[in-house]
Amino acid sequence: MSTTERSFPKITDSGLDDLRERIGLKIGATAEPWCYEATRDNIRHYAHGIGDDNPLWCDPDYAAKTSHGGLIALPSFLFSTSRIVSGYVGGLPGVHAMWSGADWTWHRTVKRNDTISTEAYLKDLVEHQTRFAGRAIQQIYHVDFFNQQGDKVAEADSWCFRTERDHAREQGSKYKEVRAREPRRYTPQEIGEACKLYANEEVRGSTPRYFEDVNEGDELPVMFKGPMTVTGFIAYAQGWGGLYIRANKLAWKLIDAHPGVGITNRFGIPDVPERVHWEEDFALEVGAPGAYDYGPERNSWLTHHLTNWMGDDGFLRKSTCKIRRHNPEGDMLFFKGKVKRKYIENGRRLVEIEQEAHNQDGELSVLGTGVVELPTRG
Repeated sequence: MSTTERSFPKITDSGLDDLRERIGLKIGATAEPWCYEATRDNIRHYAHGIGDDNPLWCDPDYAAKTSHGGLIALPSFLFSTSRIVSGYVGGLPGVHAMWSGADWTWHRTVKRNDTISTEAYLKDLVEHQTRFAGRAIQQIYHVDFFNQQGDKVAEADSWCFRTERDHAREQGSKYKEVRAREPRRYTPQEIGEACKLYANEEVRGSTPRYFEDVNEGDELPVMFKGPMTVTGFIAYAQGWGGLYIRANKLAWKLIDAHPGVGITNRFGIPDVPERVHWEEDFALEVGAPGAYDYGPERNSWLTHHLTNWMGDDGFLRKSTCKIRRHNPEGDMLFFKGKVKRKYIENGRRLVEIEQEAHNQDGELSVLGTGVVELPTRG
C-alpha cells in the first residue's frame, strides 16, 4: 500500500459556481481526439482493445460480402473520436474524475474512412452523497458526432463523478471490505472454466436475427470479460487513446498548461491521474480497490454484448451504461442480457434489452440497456 502522505484539492462552492457558468455553452478547441478517421487500422485497434474479433470490423474480405459492402466501425469506436465523451472534464482542477456512465443514440453507420467531427457542451451538474467519497458532483456533457457530409451519426450524454481523493481514501466505506481481502488467486481450473465462455462466444455475424424470431424474455448468451489485468487495460488504451497518456515533451506541455493534471509519483515526477489504471499504489490513494478498468471500456463491453447478438444486419440504436463499482486487477466479469420488449416505432422493428454484469463474487459492476433494430422476414 502507498505510504505517500499528501492532500488533494477539494470541491468548493466557488469552483462549482464557476463551473455552472459554463452550462449550455459550446466548448471550443480542446484536446484533439485519438482518432479523426475511421480507418481500417483505427477500427481494428479499437475492436481488439475491447477483445472484439467480429470480422465485420476487422476483416475487409468478409465485410465486402455483407450488406454494408465493406468494413464499418463498431458503435463504441466513437469513444476514440472525442476526449469529452470519454471523460475529459473542465473545472474543479485537481479534483478526481471517474467516468461513470453514458446514454448513447446512433443515427447512422460509421463506414471505413469516414471522418468524424464533434460538438460538445456541459449539460448539467448534479450533487450526490456517495459511499465511495461522500460529496460527489455528477458532471454531464452532451456530444454530437458528424461525418464528413455533415450528417449526425450519433449523440451521447456522458458523465463523470468528481470526487475528493482524500475523503474517498480515508472515509469512503464502499471498498473497505475489498481492500481488506487477500488478493484473489485463481486455480488453473477456475481460469479454464471461465474461458470456456470465450471458446463458445457466439458472434451472430452473417446469420440474420429476424425481429419475428425474438420473444420477450429471451436471454442473451453470457459474455465473459477478464480476468482483469493491467495488460488488458493498456490494450484498451492502445485503441481508445486514453485521456492524458503523453510522453516526454508532450507530457510536459500538457502538465505545464494544466498543472492540476500533474500529481507527483514516487520519484517526485509529475504524472497524470490516469495512472490509477496501471499503478496500484496511486489507485489506493484515491480510494479505489486497486488498479482498475476504464469506464468507456466497460460501456464498450456492453455494446459488444449487443452487437454479437444482433448480427451484421442489426443496427444498435441506443445504449445506456451505469457503472456501479470498479473492476480492479483480478476481477472477472460476466454479462447477462434479457429481451424486455419488442415493438415497432416509425416503421422500425426494435428490441429493448436489459443488461447487467457481475464479478466473480456476484457483486454488481454495471447496468445497461440497449435498443436494437432488427431486420424482418418481410
